[in-house]
Amino acid sequence: MVSVTHAVSPDAQSAPIELLVEGLEADAREDIESALTLARDIYGDEVLGTGESVWTHALGMALISSSLRLDAEARIAAILFAVPVYRTGSLEQVAQRFGDAVAGIVEGLRKLNGLRVVTRMRGKSEAPDVHAQTESLRKMLLAMAADIRVVLLRLASRTQTLRHHADTRSPVSDELARESLDLYAPLANRLGVGQLKWELEDLSFRFLEPATYKQIARKLDERRAEREAFIDEALAALRRELDAAGIDADLYGRPKHIYSIYNKMRHKKLDFEQVYDIRAVRVLVRKVNHCYKVLDIVNRLWEPIPEEYDDYISKPKGNNYQSLHTAVRAGDGRALEVQIRTHEMHRHAEFGVAAHWRYKEGGGAAEAYDEKIALLRSLLSWRDEIAGSADWIEQSRRAALDDTIYLLTPAGRVIDLPRGATPVDFAYRLHTDVGHRCRGAKVDGQLVPLNTQLASGQTVEIVAAKEGGPSRDWLNPQQGYATTHRARSKIRQYFSQLEESEMLARGRSFVIKELQREGQTQVNIEDLAERLGFRNADVMFVAAGRGEIGARAVHNALRGAAEAPPAEADAGIVVGRSRSGGASGKVLIVGVGKLLTSLGRCCKPAPPDAIQGFITRGRGVSIHRVDCPSFQNLVRQEPERVIEAEWGEDAFKGPQTVFPVDVSVEASDRQGLLRDISDVLSRERINVTAVNTLTKKGRAHMCFTFEVAGVAQIQHAIGLIRGVGGVIDARRK
Repeated sequence: MVSVTHAVSPDAQSAPIELLVEGLEADAREDIESALTLARDIYGDEVLGTGESVWTHALGMALISSSLRLDAEARIAAILFAVPVYRTGSLEQVAQRFGDAVAGIVEGLRKLNGLRVVTRMRGKSEAPDVHAQTESLRKMLLAMAADIRVVLLRLASRTQTLRHHADTRSPVSDELARESLDLYAPLANRLGVGQLKWELEDLSFRFLEPATYKQIARKLDERRAEREAFIDEALAALRRELDAAGIDADLYGRPKHIYSIYNKMRHKKLDFEQVYDIRAVRVLVRKVNHCYKVLDIVNRLWEPIPEEYDDYISKPKGNNYQSLHTAVRAGDGRALEVQIRTHEMHRHAEFGVAAHWRYKEGGGAAEAYDEKIALLRSLLSWRDEIAGSADWIEQSRRAALDDTIYLLTPAGRVIDLPRGATPVDFAYRLHTDVGHRCRGAKVDGQLVPLNTQLASGQTVEIVAAKEGGPSRDWLNPQQGYATTHRARSKIRQYFSQLEESEMLARGRSFVIKELQREGQTQVNIEDLAERLGFRNADVMFVAAGRGEIGARAVHNALRGAAEAPPAEADAGIVVGRSRSGGASGKVLIVGVGKLLTSLGRCCKPAPPDAIQGFITRGRGVSIHRVDCPSFQNLVRQEPERVIEAEWGEDAFKGPQTVFPVDVSVEASDRQGLLRDISDVLSRERINVTAVNTLTKKGRAHMCFTFEVAGVAQIQHAIGLIRGVGGVIDARRK
């Protein structure tokens, strides 16, 4: 038997009341009839974008919710799902006539419907993180719905849409079908609603792969008579054995789901004839221990296939699905799949969370709810505690939902943040640089203050300046701008670096002025720093900027330097940073004595790069690689300030003197990539002083700053990095 779907028929449209009130109390009939009247009046001849009439869609949703055994409030909300769209102020009318709970479900459906464009954008993406983003969207659907019935009705709505397209044979966009297969069917599975999960999968597959779908369906139809005769014979044999053992059981052939058959053929590389559950029966019993008794009878009656046995009773699936699955070879040698479960297990397999959704009389607290990250496992394990306290359940639901919110970027990316997060937290979650340059934010298209607390489902767009940094006010807890640890840490780090940079500039200016005042502008700056007890000139400058050393200390150090024996004419200037604090690794300034020098940060030269110097204003000579674009620009502007320079002999005697260099790495992003590159550098004893990474569309772009003794060490390191798995290219900047 092939699984089939049914849209709402004209007869059902004219008289659906008996189906809609099935299983409800008698007093629910009047409310449902009233809802039908109101909806019919408001919807009129309105048509949805799919071409289906709004009235037919509402009725279909309500009938599906009835088949899921949802309560009267859910069925009424399904009927009225689009009322606020077609009549202004009607939501208040719904609340007054049917209660706040129904109005809340209708409003929740409106919010979830707003996600349709976003989820379809994700469906078209071919980025490697699309599965992670789809999973985040599933979580967001659950987190947004304070009432799980909202999510169940959203699944019913999508099922009805696919039924409409199937019955009318109207075209379905790949985006809608893919979204149904990748988002809604797995969500139904996580909620344990097998009844909708199978239908969503089969219908989506029918539209995405029509040729394959028809091929499998045709093969099933061709062998239907033979298969049904085989199953009838197997059921009769099993019935005789169960009656003899005194086991009360319901037996029937299991419906065939085409997408399930296709998946087994694809994943296990099987032919159609090799798929076991093409011929399948299901056994429903009253007690759990009877499941294992039936299993024993099945294994004695037919030859079991050991590798096809699964015990999901002792080890339930993630959505708490329970059943025994086995496959056997019947009398003629053909395979037969047997599923054995209790009636309660079957009810859960078909209806999942819907089967356990109850409300206390007069109360609005859910009897059960799952923690969102565990994907409803807790909810489904609480089914035996339905009689528990509604207050306890409400507290559990809040504890599960209140810790995280899910937000969207304008491009549809899902960002998770702690509850209470602000646009500043959102900006830093995107990227540190975006956080630094954040100047404003739009939430759902409206400008909001940067200390606005965000809520799940909102689309947040950051307005960023081209350059600049954060405000110190963002660190003020009373003003509530930055609440996450990441954001506050990045802001503190920014100001710490900014302060050090300012102190460095202030201290350099102070020391140079003192040198000029003493007439000793050609003094070796590194030697001066060493005499003052600092490991290098930059540390000395920072200390001077902070006022830790004064003019007298500099003058005393200079007098000590003046008394020292003069250095040889070709000694040059120390510009490399020595690990030992010594003065090895030098640059010779041709035709000039000692000058204050520094290595250009733009190109970071290292021996034996061809170098030249550029005389700066007030900062001595900056040393650049001759092929440095910034240096070539300076040469074109002021060629008279260029000076010849070359590496001194000590620059090649490493590894005591080290030079900073930048290396750019491009790789396919994967877990552990940065760690593997760092391990390679660590084994080579290469010190990494800075790392900057950016991942976009599955590509990782990294910039490392190394300390090396020379170009040979750089080239060796680049060669090792290129050998790391996933690395596409590595080169010196």
